[in-house]
Amino acid sequence: MKESFIVSIDSWKNGEQIPSKYAFGQIPKTGHFELGGNISPSISWENAPKETKSFAIICHDPDVPSIGDDVNQEGKVIPSDLPRVDFYHWVLADIPVHITSLTEGEASSGVTAKGKSPGKKEYGLAGLNNYTQWFEGDLDMGGYYADYDGPCPPWNDSIVHHYHFTVYALDEVSLELNEIFDANDLIKAMEGHILAENSWVGTYSMNPKVQS
Repeated sequence: MKESFIVSIDSWKNGEQIPSKYAFGQIPKTGHFELGGNISPSISWENAPKETKSFAIICHDPDVPSIGDDVNQEGKVIPSDLPRVDFYHWVLADIPVHITSLTEGEASSGVTAKGKSPGKKEYGLAGLNNYTQWFEGDLDMGGYYADYDGPCPPWNDSIVHHYHFTVYALDEVSLELNEIFDANDLIKAMEGHILAENSWVGTYSMNPKVQS
């Protein structure tokens, strides 16, 4: 049954480039950065095990530089051999079992300065993504960033980033998470409760030389 659990995103082919419509940042005509559409993509899943009682979604980028000293610095290039770490873009728990898809824009309809509130939504329990840490201390952008916020890798990175949109079928109606939780909390809470999981992958770069 685990092999038959299917996750799909219609907006790009599995493993191919994510359109900037779904990204936090995009390559501008001049300069290095401008805001992208930051629309959450439509995502669907099917063939969950019959014991499933809820779902969860995590989107993560495992290609984020482990050292940020050279990130987005003029005249610098982030080398491909720099060790990489995870950055979480979408954290959603306690999706009711009768929900098997989310529509485009349901979890994010654009860039929201200071973030979107975590907590209960009609489609699940939204947790904090890592933009919360990224913008910490920024007077204009700092705040709680919950649910979905899209790709925005460093514009001077030498590698393409990969975004894994993973849906989990769980054997609990609720994981009893606190109202404020992040991906690490969700991953820990799911231990021993995952009946099936599968992913859809997209790639993205803010470096014109890499993206082309």
